[in-house]
Amino acid sequence: MEIKTFEDLIDWTRQLHAHLARCLHDAAEKHNNERTSALMDYVANHEAMLAKTVTEFEKQADPKVLQTRLYDYQNHKPLKPGAACDPRFTTMSFDDIAKEIFAFHDQVMDLYKTLIGKAEIEGAKTLLEDLLSLEQHEAMQLSSQIGRMNDL
Repeated sequence: MEIKTFEDLIDWTRQLHAHLARCLHDAAEKHNNERTSALMDYVANHEAMLAKTVTEFEKQADPKVLQTRLYDYQNHKPLKPGAACDPRFTTMSFDDIAKEIFAFHDQVMDLYKTLIGKAEIEGAKTLLEDLLSLEQHEAMQLSSQIGRMNDL
């Protein structure tokens, strides 16, 4: 997907979370470890809900901001939606899957941080800060829940 506007960025983010949700759900069905499968199911559901939440940003954002061009985007090497689905998920350990999930979220947050630093329009900067805040909050929630699952 080519990202030219903030609307494209939000759509890309939504697609990425939805793709990861589908990928983890499929891998959970194939994994032979019940605990790890439960982790993937939990994260898949979380990612699906996050994709829906990101869609709300698109619905509520200022249409002028959504159509603002992202010229500096190409300088950052983002994840590609196909890269989020790793066939290794079906054989990875609980801890390795957790690390992959956090690395995924870190890359999305790094992209937002980079774009915030380059945003010249206040509305665009606010939108990016809100998206970053959402990603940070969801990553903290995942961390907490995964920590609880790990304690069990």
